Amino acid sequence: MLEMAVIYLAAAIIAVPIAKRVGLGSVLGYLLAGILIGPFLLGLVGDQTDVMHFAEFGVVMMLFLVGLELQPSRLWKLRHSIIGLGGLQVVITTLLIAAACYTVFSLAWQTSLAIGLMLALSSTAIVLQTLNEKGWIKQEAGQNSFSVLLFQDIAVIPILALVPLLAFSDNISDAGSHGNLIENFPVYIQTAISIGVIATIILAGKYVSAPLFRYIAETRLRELFTVFALFLVIVIAVIMQKIGLSPALGTFLAGVVLAESEFRHELEVDIEPFKGLLLGLFFITVGASIDFPLLFEELGLVTLLV
Repeated sequence: MLEMAVIYLAAAIIAVPIAKRVGLGSVLGYLLAGILIGPFLLGLVGDQTDVMHFAEFGVVMMLFLVGLELQPSRLWKLRHSIIGLGGLQVVITTLLIAAACYTVFSLAWQTSLAIGLMLALSSTAIVLQTLNEKGWIKQEAGQNSFSVLLFQDIAVIPILALVPLLAFSDNISDAGSHGNLIENFPVYIQTAISIGVIATIILAGKYVSAPLFRYIAETRLRELFTVFALFLVIVIAVIMQKIGLSPALGTFLAGVVLAESEFRHELEVDIEPFKGLLLGLFFITVGASIDFPLLFEELGLVTLLV
């Protein structure tokens, strides 16, 4: 474990400053670090699946911090761009890509629609990190981009419910359920449970968190406040995952509720370092997972698709 930590940290220390100096940004720096230590070049790390699942928690923390900066009143003001811009982006992109797959590549309409739905979504981690780095997140264009990303996170829920219906057979793997506790219930019960859990998170954030934060603050132990902040984010993420919803969406809602808390700044300070480290690790694992033999073998097709 220590050897792997040295490899990841050294790669980041080498690649990220160079990328920043030449104007590429930290995200591309981390990706280049992953490519450097991945199987294609130095081969210092192997399969990245487990590490990536762990590092994805950085995305969850990032959405929590974004929520802390968005008070409910500001989020309400964004409702038109979330539903309007976000909805148009997902629907139009899905239809265009599905139509291209159906007509150009002669795929079945079910397959075409599934591909369209998947490629209509963006990487929240990469886009938000770039917007934050360049200081665009609070500008109008940045807010519109964030609205689209937020709608995409919400759209994941119905998309996950729809994709199994597009399958050609009943042999659907449940590998992606991640221990979903309510998947065997009727749809209306799943919906009711999901709404109930989200409402509970919002109410608990509004009425239960403040007394707990004050109790922790009275101990005057800074590390205990950090522990509680991490506990809060992890618990919400686990609960959302257990009912088949996006952990990032749950922690974002919790962040919005806590945006008016007197402890908001302490939460930001405590969570920020963990978010930065885990996001960096996530981008490194993405870079190390790129299948370059496949890329070069299908270079023309990949270039056309991009």
